[in-house]
Amino acid sequence: MYPDWLLGAGFFCFGLIFGSFLNVCIYRLPRRMSVVSPRSACPECHAPIAAFDNIPVFSWLILGGRCRHCRTRITPRYAVVELICALLFLLSFLHHGLSPDAAKGCVLSFLLVGLTFTDAETHLLPDAMTLPGLGMAFIFSFFVTVPGPAYSLFPLHFHNSTTLFQLSLNLALRSLANSVIGAILGSGVLYLIGWIYLKLRKVDGMGLGDVKLMAMAGAFFGPALTLFVLCTASLLGGAFGVFILLAVFRKRLARYRKRPGSHPAARAWHAGQIALQGLEIPFGVFLCLMSVIGWFYGEPLIRAYLVLLGFPA
Repeated sequence: MYPDWLLGAGFFCFGLIFGSFLNVCIYRLPRRMSVVSPRSACPECHAPIAAFDNIPVFSWLILGGRCRHCRTRITPRYAVVELICALLFLLSFLHHGLSPDAAKGCVLSFLLVGLTFTDAETHLLPDAMTLPGLGMAFIFSFFVTVPGPAYSLFPLHFHNSTTLFQLSLNLALRSLANSVIGAILGSGVLYLIGWIYLKLRKVDGMGLGDVKLMAMAGAFFGPALTLFVLCTASLLGGAFGVFILLAVFRKRLARYRKRPGSHPAARAWHAGQIALQGLEIPFGVFLCLMSVIGWFYGEPLIRAYLVLLGFPA
């Protein structure tokens, strides 16, 4: 057996490698480009990036965040994505050891990091990531137990002739059922909210990309953690909206106070509301962030919240 520190280092290195590939996906998928060819090149001078300049994190640091050929500044996002992906891969190993659960955590982390930065930069959540992710979640449900109501709704019945294979298959099918319930719950809630907003405001309030993202996350999590992600992401997104509103209000209030006229506070508040209405908030970023937290720490957070409400631990 390999020592834990060596296995952890392996997970970290694999995270760096997959994070490097993830940067390609983040740049190319929204532009409908192939992630396989052509080889990576500088987007400014189009010079191919040599292998020794494509080492995750280290190449960016050594080059000072600039292209070797044209010295164009390279966004630190490349190094940040690689490092975050590596840390989440390592965290998956630390939480679950060398197991299918760790592999599931790595796949989920890869998808969520990619979708986070893609949505932040382009306000798009590519189907090329969410739909394969949904399929992989269903596949993982056969190997990693997905918690949910299917186990109590469809209890197992043991007989003397029940084989280990039949027992394993029955458990896997119930796990898959929980995965499907989570996908329907996550996507259904967001689709319903978007539909209601459209009927009331006559404008789209929720993109289908967010719906597909929550279908994927729900399939990985099952219903309980899906509700956790929906609730906490909504709170976080709402807090971000309030922050933007107050920031615009504060800035405009200072400006209006220097000008002649009445009611500077009312005018500043109105300006903040207009700015917020015109702002397209990438809700997928908050969904992905809370999905990462939910995967690693959701269950203890839910238990702590229930204890806070007075339910037994």
